[in-house]
Formats: sequence, C-alpha cells, structure tokens
Amino acid sequence: MATRANALRLVAVLMTCVLTASCSLFGSSSGGGNADLERTILRIGVAQVVDVAPLRIALTDKLFEKHGLQVNLVSQTNESDAINQLDTTLDITWATHVSFFRAVAGGKELQLQGEAYQAGPNSMALVTNATSDYDDPGKRPAPSIAVNSDTDIGSLTTKAVLDTAAVEKNKIKFRPMPFGEMENALKSGSVDAAFMIEPFITKAQRNIGAKILTDTARGPTLDFPMSGYASSKKFADANPKTLKAFRDVLREAQQRAQANKLAVQDSLTSYADVDAPTAALVSVGTFPLSLNPIRLQRVADMMDTEDVLSGRLDVQQLLPPGTTN
Repeated sequence: MATRANALRLVAVLMTCVLTASCSLFGSSSGGGNADLERTILRIGVAQVVDVAPLRIALTDKLFEKHGLQVNLVSQTNESDAINQLDTTLDITWATHVSFFRAVAGGKELQLQGEAYQAGPNSMALVTNATSDYDDPGKRPAPSIAVNSDTDIGSLTTKAVLDTAAVEKNKIKFRPMPFGEMENALKSGSVDAAFMIEPFITKAQRNIGAKILTDTARGPTLDFPMSGYASSKKFADANPKTLKAFRDVLREAQQRAQANKLAVQDSLTSYADVDAPTAALVSVGTFPLSLNPIRLQRVADMMDTEDVLSGRLDVQQLLPPGTTN
C-alpha cells in the first residue's frame, strides 16, 4: 500500500510539473514574446507620405503583434509639433532628419530609432505648372519656391540643386505652405515652382498637369537620406527593450517594402488620400534597413555648410547603443 501511495504521489507531482510548465509555455506564447518589454503600447506620429508605408505594411502583416507590441499611428501635419509631443502624446515620431537635427541643435534630447526613407529618382523634386515657361533650373535668377518649411529638407536640397545651376542661394524666395496648398499656388502663379515629395508630386501631375523642373536628389543630394524615426532620450533610456523590438519590426517592414514596391504603392490608398491609379504612378525611393551614422552625418554636415546649424552635429551621439554600422 505504501508503495502504491508513493507512486500516486509521484504521479501527482509529475502532473503538477507538466501543467505548470504548460501554463508557462502557453502564457509566453500568448503574450507574443512581450514579457521582457517595459511597455507594450507605442504611439507613433506619422504623415501622409510614402516614407511611412512600411509601418502600414507592418500593421497589415501583424509584425508588431509578433513582437508583443500594440502600435497606434497618430497622423501629424507638422513635424516640429510632432517632435514637441514626444513624452506627452507621442512615444516615437516620424520626421525628416533635418527637422530632428534642428531640434537637437535647439536643445531637444532625442535618440534616433530608425531611418525611414532615402531619396530615389523623382521622389522629391521641384515642379511647375503645366503652362509655365520655367523649364530650366537656371532660368530664374530669383525664383519663388513653395516649400513646406523654409528650414526643412525642401529649402536645404533646393538651395543645393539650384546652386549647381548658378542660382544664388540668397536670391531664392521661399514661400512656406502645406504640401496640399501647393497645387493652387502653382495654378495661380503665386510661386514659380514648388518643392514636393511623393505622393504630392504624382497627385499634382495628374490633377493640374504639373511638370518636373528638376529632381532635387541629384548631384550633392543624390540618394539623400530624407527621414527617420526618433524618440526622446528620456523615453529611450527608460524603454530600451521596447525600442529594440520596434527597430526589429521596422527592419523587417523596411525589407518587405524594399522587396515589394507594389505593396508600398497599394498601401498609399489606405492613408495618403490617393486613388489606385495615382498610387500606381508614385515614384518610390529606398527604405534603409539600419541606422547608418556615415549616411546621416551627410545630412548634418550639409546643414552645417548651409548655416542651418550653428556648428557641426555629431550624429553618432544620437544613435542607440549597439546600432552602429
């Protein structure tokens, strides 16, 4: 009897161990591998641009869920405002590298979390109205150019490209306005040309017959690093594992976007206010797979040269530990 009782007790112990292990296993898998994350919800600021298409693909393909993250994409119309919302209503935001570096120079403590987009042919350009005779970049000695900001990537790259056409930089008249207002400015003749990015370039071509005066990713701005994602340094220090998971998802999403540009174009119809025929014509650049300090330093150095920054910014200091190429 004692032997039978001992055997029953042994069976009970083994069953308890098996059940405990099973519960632990199922608990881990149902959490999507999020047990070690400091937090599982991220609020990310985005704009209606091609640059953020990989995030939309990541949501559709449930890549964030696989890494235990729930992501809310929050539409933003102003990059500076989005950067100022970090640590309040946003955890991460998209913006141009120019905007991030200007914010850092102004005292913001940021950490870059990923590169979003790199210029390809006609992914950013100066465009004119269909009836304009402005058909050569050097034709206007003092052109009036619409830009979304006179201190962002538009003005920076426009000055660089027009400089190669012998247009004096200090004679360019920048007219800041939202991308959505540029078509009317071109039609009314209130500006000679407009700096646009996709999908606004293709929309203007289809809506008003806009013409590309010059690609602004050429010469000194060829393959120019356009935009990325950043968090505050405070948030990064408190949530390194969460942000590592974000970067892992971003890398996979960027790979998918780079391998399937049709998926990028298709995704635009869900968030960028374009129809399928327009989306199919959008020029798509490059989606970088990692943070490259040499590539990003190029932006900061051009900003220094053009006096957008008061001195040289060391981009390496803005990267998360262990992400250096």
